[in-house]
Amino acid sequence: MSLIPSFFNGQRSSIFDPCSLDVWDPFKDFPSNSSLSQENSAFANTRIDWKETPEAHVFKADLPGIKKEEVKVEVEDDRVLQISGERKIEKEDKNDTWHRLERSSGKFLRRFRLPENAKMDQIKAAMDNGVLTVTVPKEELKKPELKSIEISG
Repeated sequence: MSLIPSFFNGQRSSIFDPCSLDVWDPFKDFPSNSSLSQENSAFANTRIDWKETPEAHVFKADLPGIKKEEVKVEVEDDRVLQISGERKIEKEDKNDTWHRLERSSGKFLRRFRLPENAKMDQIKAAMDNGVLTVTVPKEELKKPELKSIEISG
């Protein structure tokens, strides 16, 4: 692998040549399970923001290239919001030569425990330009009512 293209008809110089333009890649022939590493990177790279407004809890996930049909938004009984899906690997053509494969693929899953004031029956989700927005409305917490007690005596 060379950082600078060769100007000598594509011939590589010797690795023992101190003026060689070739750069040694220590991981070039390192064995790896590419499907496992891709799944892990997809899981780890699913970034989700969670903000709380006076009216709702809002979750935003960047999911570029994923269709809304490929994403699941679910709520479990114990107030857990689950966002999951899968980014499929692009079909490979035997005639293609890959130079970089940096976009992650595989399954992803994120879970969030919702607070007590979440209205579980009114959760909404929308997908726009590769951004998933999940809105969880909040119930107004009743402020404790203070009742004055008259002191006798």
